[in-house]
Amino acid sequence: MVYNKISHSGIVESIGEDCVRVRILQTSACAACKVSGVCHAAESKEKIVDVFNVPDTSGLHVGDQVVVCASQDVARRALLLGFGLPLLLLVVVLLSTLHVTSHEGKAALAALLALVPYYGLLYLFRNSIRQKLSFYLE
Repeated sequence: MVYNKISHSGIVESIGEDCVRVRILQTSACAACKVSGVCHAAESKEKIVDVFNVPDTSGLHVGDQVVVCASQDVARRALLLGFGLPLLLLVVVLLSTLHVTSHEGKAALAALLALVPYYGLLYLFRNSIRQKLSFYLE
């Protein structure tokens, strides 16, 4: 059976005009293991997720149990924007600068500095990205 969505149970923290904030418990894959209490390798963290464009918030109250979902396509796009493209940019700038200058220190610094405008652009376009990478309540 193929699942095409990612979902987490959570508790409504606050309800705003355009946003519902939900607290979820994010666990690692081994957190569900029977021996995770003894192993100490299992991790779990509480995260706050903002869910925008909720059509009807009249039935929601702070403290309600809800399910926050996102499609796998949204997860893939988020990973690509957050990790894939920056890694590619880092490697390309590192190798090209190293090829031109033959100085490892300058190449490493140039590669790291190349990430500043990338993340700056992500910040500038955060509202349009939010529309494409959004969660929904089930």
